[in-house]
Amino acid sequence: MIFTTHEAKTNLSKLIQRALDGEEIIIARRSQPLVKLQVISEKKPQRRFGALKHLVLTMDDNFDDELEDFADYGPKDIPKVAEDPKPYNA
Repeated sequence: MIFTTHEAKTNLSKLIQRALDGEEIIIARRSQPLVKLQVISEKKPQRRFGALKHLVLTMDDNFDDELEDFADYGPKDIPKVAEDPKPYNA
């Protein structure tokens, strides 16, 4: 609903309540819309770490394997990842 600046000054508390009730309130000057009263959303809930841990139950053993579709795009001289890697201090 559109109100003039004079109506808005006179009835500001009522207009605020109407905006809180979900109504769109626009304030205009000489039929030119200027301002829209808008309810400020409540504070976002805090992040809760670990909330999605139940979504990934297991991961396949081939997760780190090279994708066949991209084999032609990489360098040819890089060896494949070893199945049984040697320890670093060997």
